Amino acid sequence: MKKIHVFYMLTLACSVISCGGDPKKADNNSHEVNPETTVEETKTKADFPLAEQGKALFEGEGTCVACHKLDTKVVGPSIQEIVAIYKAKNASIATFLNEASEPIVDPLQYSIMKANFAITKNMKPEQRLALEQYMMSLAP
Repeated sequence: MKKIHVFYMLTLACSVISCGGDPKKADNNSHEVNPETTVEETKTKADFPLAEQGKALFEGEGTCVACHKLDTKVVGPSIQEIVAIYKAKNASIATFLNEASEPIVDPLQYSIMKANFAITKNMKPEQRLALEQYMMSLAP
């Protein structure tokens, strides 16, 4: 019951954050961007150059696939839920996988994820970035 409550609170928080504010924002080069006219649906391999490597790690050495599925919570949250929250908070999955940031998706299951840091912390930074890009490439 507590997990459902936390999930609904996170969903509500994400909804509130994404619905408010000025739709015009600045990109990394201080250019004004209107998200209503930005075409995000046209993701290409160039947007996520390490995604294929990330997929191999996700399904293999990283053992991520054992707990995370695209749109279904198994042991851990779904990839879509993870990506949505990390995007909303402008946070880095790769940094979390290096155990260098606090859990923001499902803090109650952090102890389960901690066991996997033995794998992800031993990866090269590029490999953790590849995992992040693979997950981001699957976002709707």
